[in-house]
Amino acid sequence: MKKKIINFELVLILLLPLIVFTSGFKIQNENYRANHTDTWERIKKRGTLLIGVDDTFVPMDFRKKNGQLVGYDVDLSRAVAKVLGLKADFQSIDWSMKETELKNGTIDCIWNGYTATPSRQKRIAFSRVYELSGQSLVVRKNSKIKNFKDMKGKVLGIQESSTAQTDFDKYPQVLKRLVKGQKPILYQDNSSAFMDLQAGRTQGVLAGTVYAGYYATHIANNNNYKLISASAYPADRVAIGMRKGDRTLINKINYALGVLQKDGTLRRINKKWLGINSNYLGPVAEFQKSNNNR
Repeated sequence: MKKKIINFELVLILLLPLIVFTSGFKIQNENYRANHTDTWERIKKRGTLLIGVDDTFVPMDFRKKNGQLVGYDVDLSRAVAKVLGLKADFQSIDWSMKETELKNGTIDCIWNGYTATPSRQKRIAFSRVYELSGQSLVVRKNSKIKNFKDMKGKVLGIQESSTAQTDFDKYPQVLKRLVKGQKPILYQDNSSAFMDLQAGRTQGVLAGTVYAGYYATHIANNNNYKLISASAYPADRVAIGMRKGDRTLINKINYALGVLQKDGTLRRINKKWLGINSNYLGPVAEFQKSNNNR
């Protein structure tokens, strides 16, 4: 019996390098396919664009009480798919596995308020940027505040430990040097900050543009607030993530985004979900170099 156990252990030891090699080969093979295979003809024949989303990300992709998927990216991706003669098919995915799902072909793209960071550009391709998700100064519509300079000596509210607080402290020349006491009132959540703004206890709230726009348009009375873009703060560039090999899909989605910018659809979606009158669309060539890395 002892001899059999020893033999079994010996077999495992001999097989282990083969198992490791096989696993490594499989990963390399998936990466190769993702970086070299153009799947446009397959997508066109299927007639659907498989879109990976986190369906809890308000206001980009989220579900209403009846289960219906709605949001900024839902509207935009459906409009793009229509231009391309396709239907949008939304796949709810584990966000931590998004790039794996993309590489193994479960989805055709990641479309969910997805920021094009330098590290991500090394692994996947990106469309042109369709939204700059930075910070915005939110003020009451009936106030006389039209720009950041008008906040001089006034009280500002910010959610504690938010990106807005980080930017406020990191770039003091933008707003910190202007507001009363050179420090904001900190809140546990943005809802509390907006309540004080509405009550007049503060004169402005610095918050992420996506959430601030959605809050002002959908949660609060949209006649109460206006957004002032904080372009002096660095902006997150939001784009659609795709496999590097899908060059045809990348080009077609870039084309469709351009169509939607020209016909006003992009502006209408921004107004509907974010409450901002923006028609911004980044240049096609912005990520061209990283997309060509195979």
